Amino acid sequence: MFVIAVYDVGQKRVGKVLKTCRKYLYWVQNSVLEGDINESSFKRLKLELNDIIDKEYDSVIFYTFRTTKYSERETMGIKKGGDDNFL
Repeated sequence: MFVIAVYDVGQKRVGKVLKTCRKYLYWVQNSVLEGDINESSFKRLKLELNDIIDKEYDSVIFYTFRTTKYSERETMGIKKGGDDNFL
């Protein structure tokens, strides 16, 4: 599956959340990562993040797609992060 992860977390946890997400996904922009991931790795990612975030203060949103066949990405301005992994 293809996943886009977006997070908004407290300053003390930003580094840990980014490091954890980068084990599974590609960093594309501040607080945004994406990539192909299998079901078991996706579950592991969520379990690891669950131990890091403060559920009363932080937010992590996952957008999941079965396929990117009907998707496209358009970037305006500078391109940040890793390679252009999205179709």
